[in-house]
Amino acid sequence: MIRLLIYIAILVAIAFGFAWLADRPGEVTLVWQGQRIETDLITVIVGLGALLIAALLVTWLIGSILKTPSAISSFFSRRRRERGWRALSQGMIAAGAGDPTTTSKLANEARKILGGEPLALLLEAQSAQLSGNRAAARQAFEDMLLSPDTRLLGLRGLFIEAQRYGDTTAARHFAAEANRAAPKVAWAGQALMEFQAQAQDWVGALETLDRNTRNKVIDRTQSKRLRAVLMTARAMAIEQGEPELARAIAVEAHSLAPDLVPAAIVAGRLLTRNGDIKRSARVLEATWKLNPHPEIAEAYAHVRPGDSTLDRLNRVKDLVRVRAHHAECSFAIANAALDAGDFAAARSAMQPLLAQGATRRACLFMADIEEAEHNDEGKIREWLSRAVRAPRDATWVADGFVSDHWAPVSPVTGRLDAFEWKVPPEDVKALPMMIQEPGPSQPVAQIDVTAPTAAPQIPAGPAPSEPTGPTASQTVQAEAQPETIILPAAEAATVSSTPVEKPVANAAQPVAQPRSRASRPVAFPLEHAPDDPGPAQTARDEATTDNRFRLFS
Repeated sequence: MIRLLIYIAILVAIAFGFAWLADRPGEVTLVWQGQRIETDLITVIVGLGALLIAALLVTWLIGSILKTPSAISSFFSRRRRERGWRALSQGMIAAGAGDPTTTSKLANEARKILGGEPLALLLEAQSAQLSGNRAAARQAFEDMLLSPDTRLLGLRGLFIEAQRYGDTTAARHFAAEANRAAPKVAWAGQALMEFQAQAQDWVGALETLDRNTRNKVIDRTQSKRLRAVLMTARAMAIEQGEPELARAIAVEAHSLAPDLVPAAIVAGRLLTRNGDIKRSARVLEATWKLNPHPEIAEAYAHVRPGDSTLDRLNRVKDLVRVRAHHAECSFAIANAALDAGDFAAARSAMQPLLAQGATRRACLFMADIEEAEHNDEGKIREWLSRAVRAPRDATWVADGFVSDHWAPVSPVTGRLDAFEWKVPPEDVKALPMMIQEPGPSQPVAQIDVTAPTAAPQIPAGPAPSEPTGPTASQTVQAEAQPETIILPAAEAATVSSTPVEKPVANAAQPVAQPRSRASRPVAFPLEHAPDDPGPAQTARDEATTDNRFRLFS
């Protein structure tokens, strides 16, 4: 509409101009080469306008003739690129639909037409992945590394390919390269930190975490939690060689995450070793208020070395007052009372738990009480039988892996801070697992989950005599390697049916463990077993072992 008004305005202006010239006639005389030409002014203006229009037409015609070859070439090139982009679009759709044949055909067409176009390279890589051609996919992603625009995309693709085929070294390399090239890319920073944690490079993982925090890859709250986890792992790794540094690191980790049980355990243990009993107690009390845990209660009971069992019982009673209605308070009191020989107090503490529905741990603990107080074989077997059908108790669980001990990294997926204290699912199979903690020069051990589900075998050897320790229902295993730990049967690991081999991050020394059967190992080294068993004790141990192993049959 505006253009139409402009055209009308121009025509009106031209009309008014000619009308103005018609009202003011004039003559134009031109003398050239002895020739005299006279005409009126309007004729001269019309002639000049016609000459100008003719010149423009001639100029356009000549330009069109000169541009014709390039115009024809541009037309066919444009059609070709349109065909390439159409093939690229349809190829992406075919790749998303999972059609490898069509994807491969369209990827070849798009790459042939579009050349090094980033999306064409990506479609070629996806086509190779769908077809299972690892070499072609890798080559496509390596081609992307040649261009700065597609370098990060190529690193991402190579990282995924390396992870898919279990090449951890290559995956870590590509993640480190991507992190250097683009520090603000979340996947690279997170993957590099987890790889460093799996390799027990706690210092490097902390540096990567700081870099991720500065680049806002993770928020401050999550950063504090992960920093506490990494610092706890580092403190556990160096507490034997550098106790002073380990104590400072553990205390800082506790301040960052007061509810992190392992941090409080390590800090409390190192503070106790340094003679700072009051501070150690405060650390454990602070974590108990936020997260009551059997390891906290056990560490708090033994916070002052050399105390009598009655002193430990009184100390635990002081601890549980802040969370008197929590189930762990009852377990803590019962455990301390059993150690002190106060069986009435132990039974009284267990009554609320039994009234609410006895769990496996509670049943095994009651069997301990019966064994220590009366040594009544019938009642012991009754409680062990109830434990077979009782619900599970909370334990450390990470990605379906169940363990008695906390670790900073999941042994299944390598995820950092994966372990949670919770009740494992009831509908998964529990496999007996063996974790060998590496020594200073040992490689990280592997988790053996390929064996069929079966109870551990008790080797032949001297049977135990009358108990000299806290309980008498411990089973005996043949001499094992010093670093080998058999996870408790009552809390054995639960995993899928697919065999998994993942490195387990070294958690250094295990934290203090509660005394109840549910947290005791299934087998102990021979040097801890009594030397001269009697026939009654041998029969009782065999019956107890049979009931405990039946939990997983």
